[in-house]
Amino acid sequence: MPFDSRVDYHRYVDGRQRADGVRTFLASRGITLPEGTPDDDPDQDTVNGVGNRKNVLVLQKIKEGAVQVYPGSVEYLKAAKDAGLRRAVVSASANCKDVLAAAGIADLLEARVDGVVARELGLPGKPAPDTFLHGAKLLGLPPESCAVFEDAQAGVAAGRAGGFGVVIGVDRVGQADALRENGADVVVTDLSELLNQ
Repeated sequence: MPFDSRVDYHRYVDGRQRADGVRTFLASRGITLPEGTPDDDPDQDTVNGVGNRKNVLVLQKIKEGAVQVYPGSVEYLKAAKDAGLRRAVVSASANCKDVLAAAGIADLLEARVDGVVARELGLPGKPAPDTFLHGAKLLGLPPESCAVFEDAQAGVAAGRAGGFGVVIGVDRVGQADALRENGADVVVTDLSELLNQ
């Protein structure tokens, strides 16, 4: 079956490190490819080559200004900063720094744990909790004193596995039930909903 961006992306790719997403999707179709290396050419039929092919497309979208900014998330981050709450971004993306810059929100975050950091430190990606745990450590906080905000099923599962105080699922694509099944304590469609509670 061909890749279905509405279903397959959220089930197999979203929130996972690049090669993990490729592996998980290919496994769903019974396809196995050689691993290759992170430096594989995007034209190579390896797990890393396919991931790098996807990354070429992502970088093109960032360059074209296609980063979607969610005003409610920016409003929530500003309110959290104004309230003196600690803030870190944890992303599987190796392009996280560029996305934050394109969205104009890098200054709202104190720490970044992304695909680059995870690779450098050998941290397994989501649904393992290691990247979130490292984010909490950078902020000097125990996980039980932190909240995780996630729109990916794998990320919600990672937050639950890490023993975080609360896991907020952000349902932007109609997957509220899946987010709850993976461990979200609360599901909202936009972070601004949390400002009114």
